[in-house]
Amino acid sequence: MLAARRLDHPGGRYRRDVGDAVGVEYVSRVPRPPLDRLIDDLYYLEGTSPYARLTLPPSPAALLIINLGAPFRIRAGTDIETAEYADGCVITTPTRAWEFGYPLRTRSVGVHVKPWGLAPFLPMPAAELCDRPVTVEQVWGRPATADLRDRLATADGPHEMLTLLEEELMRRLCETPGLGLVRHTSSVIATTNGAVAIGDLSVAAGVSSTHLAQRFKELVGVTPKRLARTHRFAATMLAIDFAEPIDWGGVASDAGYFDQAHFGHEFRAFTGLTPTRYVEVRQRFLREHPGHTLDGWPLPAD
Repeated sequence: MLAARRLDHPGGRYRRDVGDAVGVEYVSRVPRPPLDRLIDDLYYLEGTSPYARLTLPPSPAALLIINLGAPFRIRAGTDIETAEYADGCVITTPTRAWEFGYPLRTRSVGVHVKPWGLAPFLPMPAAELCDRPVTVEQVWGRPATADLRDRLATADGPHEMLTLLEEELMRRLCETPGLGLVRHTSSVIATTNGAVAIGDLSVAAGVSSTHLAQRFKELVGVTPKRLARTHRFAATMLAIDFAEPIDWGGVASDAGYFDQAHFGHEFRAFTGLTPTRYVEVRQRFLREHPGHTLDGWPLPAD
């Protein structure tokens, strides 16, 4: 079982989860302004994964990982070959489930990023990376990435590591045209859990739907409609108590899906599984690793 405690810190509150039974340490905190408008949290992870491979359904978020241990592997879709990542990876808001393969023991620092939050740190449009994870070297270059990894690896513990990563992000922060528009519109989508008419958003913003979609693809990697679908699905799934019997018709209705068939189609599109199979896999995780810090969204893939 994991024990959690929070530590006061000038940059926010630390969360520290220590899993004695499975040998996992997870430390996270919210960054200082202005990074907090782009980033949900910075984290440190070390230990043994509960499973060698985890499937992650798409969520309305991006991810940056600086790897400090053995290489890990990512398969970004059933039609894509598995690739190895030694230095880390950058993942923009995904549209489909992807598979993460852990080494026997993993060690990394990373950033859970808001959908629009990677844009100020990327040298290319986010759309170019949609469902195409790349290495950190491909984004920041080999010398800079190697230097950052060296500094992180020799830091005095997780808190110093997160401070170093935060300073690196502050140094790389760039002005990004259109970010305010995308951030505001994305926040409305998030607040409504995706239950908002995209046409109304463009009207409220005073731009055409085409302009809004283009900005989203440049800075988020997906259109506002796709982001809204992801928010709705994620909110629906996170609200389910998988320890109790599930009325899927009621779940679909409460979430605003046209009918249960529509929800089932979305379910398979997002997870690659039927609802029944998803429950079996989710309950397996809950049963085999209750309270694990990695539980909640990833699914065992092996």
